[in-house]
Amino acid sequence: QVQLVESGGGLVQAGGSLRLSCAASGSIVRINTMRWYRQAPGKERELVAGITSGGSTNYAESVKGRFTISRDNAKNTVALQMNSLKPEDTGVYYCNARARARSDWYDRDYWGQGTQVAISS
Repeated sequence: QVQLVESGGGLVQAGGSLRLSCAASGSIVRINTMRWYRQAPGKERELVAGITSGGSTNYAESVKGRFTISRDNAKNTVALQMNSLKPEDTGVYYCNARARARSDWYDRDYWGQGTQVAISS
């Protein structure tokens, strides 16, 4: 299995910054794309940003220019630097990894437990 643990959430004022981190551990064979999703109260979970093992990135339109995703393949970590935060960025942020553990026959999605981000106006 692959375990994902997020950290770095919290409460900040609009215009502020937060940095989320996610560390993968376990019997990892490989990790492909890593992504951050978020879920606001009463809304569907949405993709925020993703990064491939080669470093290619993609972002939701709503966060382009404000958020930056990065990863350290050697440490199996991914981070999300969030700047110029807005109240609409509030939600639970989840780390996702498309990965294979030794017990897996194929690549599959793994999820973290989520970290709360709250932006006050």
